[in-house]
Amino acid sequence: MSAENEKPRSKLSKRRRANAPAGTKKRRDVWVTAEEEAALVAKAARQKVTVPNLLLTAALSEASEAPTERRAAMAELMAIHTLLARVSNNVNQIARHANAGDEFPQDAKAALAYVREVAMRIDRTIEGLM
Repeated sequence: MSAENEKPRSKLSKRRRANAPAGTKKRRDVWVTAEEEAALVAKAARQKVTVPNLLLTAALSEASEAPTERRAAMAELMAIHTLLARVSNNVNQIARHANAGDEFPQDAKAALAYVREVAMRIDRTIEGLM
């Protein structure tokens, strides 16, 4: 088929990458289980790319997070969960004391300020994950 008769392909169509000027330099073999292979094939089919292309773009993407970053974010969220549990206990104690008819405790302002601080920490952590 001549070049003038070729129809331009959509950028979404399956197509080989252009050859590198110096050719391929390195080859990497990846061993996966049957389940991992099935998941890779299914994800590649959904994205309409080949499995090697899927792996390469995922590995080189700036937007993806490393497993260590994911673990750090999860640890931060677990620490925030613990803080919220403690703060909610303090707020319950303050509410019980205020509802008993006694004077509003002086520690309430500090507890509420801490609640605001924890809420802002949650917001920062969520923004960091986006």
